[in-house]
Amino acid sequence: MQTRTIGNRRVSAIGLGAMPMSVAGHMPDEDQSVRTLLAALDAGLTLIDTADAYTPSHDDPGHNERLVARALSLWSGDTGDVLVATKGGHVRTPGGGWDVDGRPEHLKRACDRSLKALGVESIGLYQHHRPDPKVPYEDTIGALKDLHDAGKIELAGISNANPEQIRLAHAILGDRLASVQNQYSPRFRSSEPEIDVCAELGLAFLPWSPLGGIGRTGELRDAFAEIGEARGVSPQRVCLAWELARSPVVIPIPGASRPESIRDSAAAATLELTEEELARLG
Repeated sequence: MQTRTIGNRRVSAIGLGAMPMSVAGHMPDEDQSVRTLLAALDAGLTLIDTADAYTPSHDDPGHNERLVARALSLWSGDTGDVLVATKGGHVRTPGGGWDVDGRPEHLKRACDRSLKALGVESIGLYQHHRPDPKVPYEDTIGALKDLHDAGKIELAGISNANPEQIRLAHAILGDRLASVQNQYSPRFRSSEPEIDVCAELGLAFLPWSPLGGIGRTGELRDAFAEIGEARGVSPQRVCLAWELARSPVVIPIPGASRPESIRDSAAAATLELTEEELARLG
């Protein structure tokens, strides 16, 4: 498995987005979720992305984190090499809705809850999930600094941030800031500027929904499907290889809820596209 860098850690060039295992209406049973997580680990993936808000119900925060923790406890390999990334600051509301809470006191409470759900003393990568327009961004990022200084997190990250917010977070956190997680896929390319800022500052860029999102992974058509057919691989594998070729700071985190899906995604780390193929994909 090829590796890339997040802060001072080397991780697999492809990670696993665990969110689909905890989304109402899409989630599999718990045993299948654990098998999927174990398949990812067996395939050499050493980055697992979760969040306290990945839960089928607003009154069950940490559902996805507990799934990840259970799988890690059952795995026969060396979990010390696995970087678990979780997030706080995005909250669930009754009826399946979402809201944001960027108050420092909320982020610190959320981190403590995530520590308990994951069963760890320090979180490998803790990310602010989504900016809260009601709270100054520097106040929220200051909470990440406090959490790092307290030893509760090893690396800090931000998500759904624009270039100005990335630069502000970097100014506040310095080397504590390791990553940015934004949406990026063939159908959602507006995060190109953020990728370039990450490359400039030496930050990892973790595309969420790199295959287009839950229920949309089959929509990769045209050049992706044609190149996949010619190579004898899935369009999804071509898509992830295309993202890896975008920049050495890019580490896609495709979601999965079936072992075969994440095994296919993991294989993208060894698929090298030609310059001609990359040009066709745009």
